Amino acid sequence: MTVLWGVSFDATPISGLVVEFVKAARVFRDQGCRVHLDLGYDIKADKGLFFKPYRDEAALLPDWVRLGRINGIDEIPGYDQSFVSTVMREYIQDGAGEQLLPRIDAVAEALGRRIEEHWQRLDVSFVIVENGTLPENVVYTKALYRAIERYGRRNGLGRFVLWRDHDLMWQSEPGIKKYGDFPYSHTVAPVNSPHIHYVVLHDQARRKTLEWVPGLENIGVLPNSFTHVPAVIDQHNADFRREHQIPEDALLIARCTRIIPQKRIDRDIHLVAGLADRAEVYLFVAGDPTESPGEHARLICLAESLGVRDRVVFGGWLAPHEAQVGCPSGRGYSVQDVLAHADVASFLTSYDYESYGNPIGEAIASRVPYIASRYALYDTVYGDKGFRAPVLELATSDLPTPSFVDSVADLLLDERKRDETAEFNYRLGMEHFGVAHVGEVLAELLLPPMGERTRLSVVLPVYNEADNLPAVLSSLHEQRCGDGPLDKSLYEVVLVDNNSTDDTVRIARRFAVDHPDLAIHVVPEPEQGVACARKKGMDFASVRSRRRARSAAEERFYLVSADADCTVDQDWLWELYTAMESSKAAIGVCNYYYAKEHFTRRPRLWTAIQRTLRCRAETFGLFGGFPDGKGFAVDRDAYEKVGGIEIFYQLRDGHFVSHLSDDWDFGIRVSSAGEEITYVPGSRVEINPRRVNHAIDEVITGRAYGSDGIIVMRDIRVQDTAADREGDLTAEEAQQAWEFSIKDFVPKNTLLPVLLTPSLLDDDAVVQFFGSALAKQLGRRIAEIRDEMRVLDFTAIHSYKTPSYRLYFEFADELFARLRAAVGEDIGSPPPLPACLRDVPPERFHEFVKYFCEDRESGEAHNYFGNGGVF
Repeated sequence: MTVLWGVSFDATPISGLVVEFVKAARVFRDQGCRVHLDLGYDIKADKGLFFKPYRDEAALLPDWVRLGRINGIDEIPGYDQSFVSTVMREYIQDGAGEQLLPRIDAVAEALGRRIEEHWQRLDVSFVIVENGTLPENVVYTKALYRAIERYGRRNGLGRFVLWRDHDLMWQSEPGIKKYGDFPYSHTVAPVNSPHIHYVVLHDQARRKTLEWVPGLENIGVLPNSFTHVPAVIDQHNADFRREHQIPEDALLIARCTRIIPQKRIDRDIHLVAGLADRAEVYLFVAGDPTESPGEHARLICLAESLGVRDRVVFGGWLAPHEAQVGCPSGRGYSVQDVLAHADVASFLTSYDYESYGNPIGEAIASRVPYIASRYALYDTVYGDKGFRAPVLELATSDLPTPSFVDSVADLLLDERKRDETAEFNYRLGMEHFGVAHVGEVLAELLLPPMGERTRLSVVLPVYNEADNLPAVLSSLHEQRCGDGPLDKSLYEVVLVDNNSTDDTVRIARRFAVDHPDLAIHVVPEPEQGVACARKKGMDFASVRSRRRARSAAEERFYLVSADADCTVDQDWLWELYTAMESSKAAIGVCNYYYAKEHFTRRPRLWTAIQRTLRCRAETFGLFGGFPDGKGFAVDRDAYEKVGGIEIFYQLRDGHFVSHLSDDWDFGIRVSSAGEEITYVPGSRVEINPRRVNHAIDEVITGRAYGSDGIIVMRDIRVQDTAADREGDLTAEEAQQAWEFSIKDFVPKNTLLPVLLTPSLLDDDAVVQFFGSALAKQLGRRIAEIRDEMRVLDFTAIHSYKTPSYRLYFEFADELFARLRAAVGEDIGSPPPLPACLRDVPPERFHEFVKYFCEDRESGEAHNYFGNGGVF
C-alpha cells in the first residue's frame, strides 16, 4: 500500500491548514493510500508543545488519518523549543544571529537524516508540506529540503512532494514586519527540485512568489476547496438558537473567526447597532475568547456602549465547517450548524491580514449569503469571479457606512433576495472551489514530466508479482535496436500497482533506483481489475505526453501494453515501434509464444498449443488480429479518438467486477472507427506457462477464464505445486483442450474481422484464404444477420459474439477446410456440435443455432466456445 506523509507547520490539531490537508489527503486515500499526519508540535515554538505526546487529537480527525511524529526527534542534540525560538527572534526578526548558522546547519542535517529514515521505514510515496516556507522554523525547513532530495534520489521518485504555502511573509502580519523585509534573506527560499511541486492559493501569491524567487519552476495554484452541502436545520442543531438565547424570529449574522484585533469584529458590532432601528438583528461570534482576552473584553465594552450587548453572542470555539474534522463523535456544534441558522455570514476583516478568506467560501458552500470588507485579496479570491455580496469599501471608511448598512439591510429583509444570492453564489462556488476540483488539480500537479524524446510508454499492470517482476523489468530494460541497446530516452515504463500486498512496489522502486537510465513510474490504481489498471496507465501516459513542448507533443506517440507475467524478447519494442512508424497503423499486435523447454515432458499439450498459435499467425497475418494485453501498441491519437480503454462490468457471485476482455473490445472499437491494425510477428512475447502449469484442469475443460459468460481467471500467483498434475495430458485430454482452443479461436480470429469489416471479403488475399464461394456466402449471410438483428454495427461490447457464433456453426465445415489448407491437415475437422443441436432437423438448423447463441440465461454458448480463452 502506498503511503502519504503530511506535515503541518501550524502545531495545532485543528486549523485551516489541517482542514485543507484532510481535503487533499482524501484524494490520496481514495486512491488507496495510507495517510499519516505530523501536526507540527515539534516545529512551531510559540505553541509550547515541543516533544509533548499526542493525547486525544486523533478524535478530531477522520479515522483514516494516522497521527505521526518523526522518531527520535527529541534525541537530536541542540534541537529544542528554546533553540527554535532563539533562531526566530535573533536570526529571522532581528536579521542578526549569524553566529547561529553553523548550529542551524548541523541540527538541520541531523534532523533531515531522521526524517529520511522515518519515511524509509514507512515506505512513503507522497509528501504534503503545509506552510513550510514561512520562517517559523528554518531549521526544520532546511531539514525537509535535505530529506526530500536524498529520499527522492534514493528511491527513484519523481515529484512526490506537494509543498503548499497558505501564508507567505508579505501576507502574514505585514504591518509589524514579523519576518523582516523583502527579499527576506534569512528565509529558506523555494528551490527548483525534481521532487517538489509548489502550490499557492491564488494567482497573486504565485506572482509575488516569482518576484521573490525568479525562475522558480513547478509552481501552481491550488485554491482552498469547500464541501458544497447546503446548511440545514436538523435534529442535531435544532436547539442552537434556544441554547444561545437567540430568538427564533430574529435575523442572525454569523461571524466565524478568531477573536483577535486583526479580525475587526468591532465592525460587525457597529453594523448590528446601525441595523437596530430596522429589525431585530443578532450577531453570533464563533471563536475562542481566551485567545486574546483583552480583545474579547474590548468588544464587550463596545457592544455595551452602542446599546447592543444583548444582541451580540460570543459562542466560543466551534468545530470546523468540514464534516469529520474537529467534532469527535458528533458532539457540540460546528460552523455548519451556525450557518444553518444564519441569515447572513460576515467577514468584515482587516485590509492586509488575510491570505484567503475561508469563512466566505464556507458560507458560499453552505448556501448562505455573505457580506465582506474589500480586504487586499478579496477581489483576487472572490470579487473578480463574480460572487455577489454587499462589500464594505475600506478605501473610503474604516467602519460600516450608511450606504453599506442600507445594502446589508436590503439583503437581510428580503428573503427572496437572500435565496437568489445564496443560490447564485453556491453554483459559482462549486465551479471554482468544489472539493471535486481538488482531485482534478492534484492529479494535474503531481503528474511527473515526460522526456521530450520519449515516443513510447510501456504500461505494465501488476498485482502481487514480486516473484516474477525482476525478470519482467529486466527484459524491458534490456531492449535492443539492431546490434546495440535501445536508446532509453525513447521509452518509459508505467507500472500500475493494482493493490499488491507483497513486495511488488518495493521491488519496482528498487529496480528504478538501480537503473536510472530508464524512466520507471509507479502509479496506484485502487479499483481491482487488470482493465482498470491498464486504463489508468494509458491515461497517465497519454495526458503527460500532451503536456510537453509542442514539437514533442505533436509527434506520433504510442501506448504499449505489456503483461507482468510475461517477458519480452530483446528486440520486442524496436520491432513494434518501427512497424507502427512504417505502416502508420493505429494498433500494432505482437506475436507471442511459449518456450518449448517448459513442455519437454508434455508433448501432447505442446502440440495442442502450437496448433492454435499456427492458426493465429495465419489469420493475424491476413487480418492484422486484435490486441492482447500481453503485448500491443496503440497510437495515442487513436486511443483518445475512441475514448480510451472502456471498463465493462459483469456480475460475479452477486457483485460487479470488471471484465477481462478490455483489450479485445478496445481493438474492435479502434478497428470499427476505420483505423488499421497491423500484426508484427517480429515483436515477440514469451508467455509464462504458469496457467497451463497450475490450472490445467480449467484449460482442458474450457474454463481457464471462467464460465457462463463471466470472463474471469483464478489467481495462480501462489503456486500450489502439490496440486499440479505430473506428466503429459492423455490423448483424450489433449484433444479436448484443442477443441476448446479452436472453438474459441475461429469465431474471434477468423469470422470477427469480416463481420466488423465486410469489405475485407473483396480483398484478394482474403478471398484466396476463404475461397471465392465461401467469401460470397459469408458476405450475404453477414448482411442478412445485420438486418435481422437490426444493429448498425457490431462494435458495442459483446454484441459481436452472437453473430460470430452463428456464423461458426453455419459454416464450420467450410471454415475448417480452409484452415486445413492454409495451416495444415492436423487442424482436423470441427469439434462435435453441442448435444442440443445434434437432433435438430436440418431444415431448422439455422433457426436453433440462433436460439442457442442468443441464449443469455444459461451461458451454454459461452461455455461451448471456451468462455473467452484457453491457452
